[in-house]
Amino acid sequence: MPVHLTFPQLAALTVLAVVSIAWLAFVTRMLRRSRSGSEARTVLPAAPVPPVPPVLPVPPVLPALPRQRQSGPGREAVELTPAERDAFAGLVRQLGGGR
Repeated sequence: MPVHLTFPQLAALTVLAVVSIAWLAFVTRMLRRSRSGSEARTVLPAAPVPPVPPVLPVPPVLPALPRQRQSGPGREAVELTPAERDAFAGLVRQLGGGR
């Protein structure tokens, strides 16, 4: 008996191991039974498939929702001063590891 485990812990571990092995044996038996019984079973006739309802078109505009834009927002551009361009280039070099 391991020194660091108390008797109730060891008993619980043993019970857990036995139950796990029993569960594994049960599942294995059920899978084998269902696999071996599948050849002996008679094939049932297929049930008729109900017809698929037609797909209704989605209305182009829902009155409760605002119209969505067809394109993205306009592009913004800001002119930088030479000092800002130098500062940005220094930042890029610093973050790029001096490359």
